[in-house]
Amino acid sequence: MDPTLEPLARSLREAPVVDRDGYEYFVHGVTDGVPPVEPAVLQAVADGITARIDLESVDKLVAPEAMGIHHGTALSLASDIPMAVVRKRSYGFPDEVAVHQETSYGESELYLNGVDAGDRVVLVDDVLSSGGTIEAVCDALEAAEAELVDIVVVLRRVDADHESVSRDVTSLLDVRVRDGAVEVLE
Repeated sequence: MDPTLEPLARSLREAPVVDRDGYEYFVHGVTDGVPPVEPAVLQAVADGITARIDLESVDKLVAPEAMGIHHGTALSLASDIPMAVVRKRSYGFPDEVAVHQETSYGESELYLNGVDAGDRVVLVDDVLSSGGTIEAVCDALEAAEAELVDIVVVLRRVDADHESVSRDVTSLLDVRVRDGAVEVLE
């Protein structure tokens, strides 16, 4: 494992797992903001992404509300690239793009603003589980005629069904839930 990711891996191994209507959901600062996200973990996320993704020609980072925001913010500060947040509420701007999101544990509408046609963007999110959020945001980026350079998630749940994701996704760590505990795969 990349040594810069050890603070993240260590904190994941201690994360509690709860049942959300039959779905084993782990609770962690990266994915829920509970417990608070330690600065060393956010630094590991920013360092891990910058080591894996070519950001040289990227115009904007795009992060979905709510849990992509702090990872996008850490990366924006590290890279000096502006960030657009995909919100769960409409502002009614003329170029706003609305899309429907369905995940393993809920659904909602998402609204993209601040991304222009031709912008080269990297989508940053917390976890790839069902793939519903990533697919919805990618649909919005296509509707905005932005160029998707890369998709990066902090965590990929390898025990979840994310076959609906038709795009390549880079992850910092692959994890699964087994016997009520989070396992970090090497």
